[in-house]
Amino acid sequence: MTNGNGISFSGLASGLDTQAIVAQLVSLERIPIGLLEARKEEEQSRLDVLGNFKSLVEALQSSADTLSSSSSFFDYSVGLSEEGFAAISATSSAPAGSHTIDVDSLASIDRWAFDGVADPTTALASGAGEEIKFTVGSAAYTVGVDPAASSLNDIAALINGEAGEAVTASVVNTGTESSPSYQLVLASIESGADSRIGSIVNTVSGLTIDPTGPDGAGNSQSANNITVGANAVAIIDGLRVERTNNDFSDVIEGVSIDLLSTTDAAAGGEVSFTIEADREALRANIDEFVDAYNGVVDFINRQSTYTPSDDEDGNGTVAELFGDNILRRVKSEISSSIFNVDIGVVQADTEGFSTLSLIGISQSNDGTLTIDDTVFDEKLSENIDAIADLFVDSDGFDNGGVPDGDPGQFIDTTADSGLAATLMRSIDRMLKDIPTATGSVPGIFESSEDAIRGRISDFDDRIEAMERRLEGFEESLILRFARLEELMGGLNAQGAALSSVLAGLSPQ
Repeated sequence: MTNGNGISFSGLASGLDTQAIVAQLVSLERIPIGLLEARKEEEQSRLDVLGNFKSLVEALQSSADTLSSSSSFFDYSVGLSEEGFAAISATSSAPAGSHTIDVDSLASIDRWAFDGVADPTTALASGAGEEIKFTVGSAAYTVGVDPAASSLNDIAALINGEAGEAVTASVVNTGTESSPSYQLVLASIESGADSRIGSIVNTVSGLTIDPTGPDGAGNSQSANNITVGANAVAIIDGLRVERTNNDFSDVIEGVSIDLLSTTDAAAGGEVSFTIEADREALRANIDEFVDAYNGVVDFINRQSTYTPSDDEDGNGTVAELFGDNILRRVKSEISSSIFNVDIGVVQADTEGFSTLSLIGISQSNDGTLTIDDTVFDEKLSENIDAIADLFVDSDGFDNGGVPDGDPGQFIDTTADSGLAATLMRSIDRMLKDIPTATGSVPGIFESSEDAIRGRISDFDDRIEAMERRLEGFEESLILRFARLEELMGGLNAQGAALSSVLAGLSPQ
């Protein structure tokens, strides 16, 4: 056996298995290190479980956030009497009610097509100074054409380079493969009458076009003006509305309207649509909130359970966070946030919407929530705004200006707090740093995580120190046994020599 210092021994002199003895002694000395490593693993497991707990609480906060403001509490659905004429959707700011729409015309892009040529690669300009001029709205463009690069393809590229922010130029074969007719098509990028292409002047000798613009009614007066740029027109709730494109989303607050096709005048033209709160979406959000709340409570219940052992030693098993104050704190905070309703509010409630239990959401013996579908759906149909008022903080949070560090800094002094908004603020206090008069203190989750990480770090330091001492202990043992082997080897040699001398003195 050889140690790190080059000392070698095998136990041949002493007859002892010195390697096994050293290994056994080192193993015995390692027992305290193993105990520390086991405790470190326990703390790491606690940290992981605490992280899972924190994620559940964050999920609850996110669900409460959805129910805490009017803008996210309500989802609105749109019902159309006839599909295909407009795509309509609504946000929470849309007024509920019925509306009508009659799509008179859709917005169009102005397009011009120059007369066709047989070959798009043939030069069309015969001399210097030839050009194409046009306007788009109030902007004027001039495209000079070089005779050496004046094919239809070249001209299209020149126009795109000079006026690409306003028009698109392309070359299209409107003929056949055997009898081609390539036309230069000029199209405005924006739709509407204001983006029409006008004042066309063409001096390219090999390219022709009739530049006559449309009449006052927007009717094409030239065969080359294949579509006339026009505005979209719709009659919405009896009012004539005109836009340069098909987006009418600024007409009714919170309502997005995108025109798809004109309505059938012969069939009455007018299409009706209704905007109302989407009860199914709201119910889904309530269910998600209840599930998130129950996820937190179920976790707390599992972590608070002690399981007795069937073994003779009587040592039962406990969860990683068993006995940790954070379990009690979180359960108390979330429960009080949604169930501690001001008694004055309840007494003034004549319709039965001031508490969760009154709308069909009750607390079970284990702390979880259950929904009575019949009661809740009846309340939802009866007064959806009253249910929203129970959850939503309609007037915002105001603590009255109390300074940081005052217990009242988290108390809403306004008339309406909203259960979901109150729960959000309660969870905020647990997840975020809390302002104080002299700075801030970490929330309970961060404090718990920091404490666990501190213990893990302490274990790492102690294990590292003990490992260093154990290395020294092992080297010391090896050195001692090496010296023992040397001593035993010397004694054995002296004994052998003495035996040889004594044997020589024996009478013959």
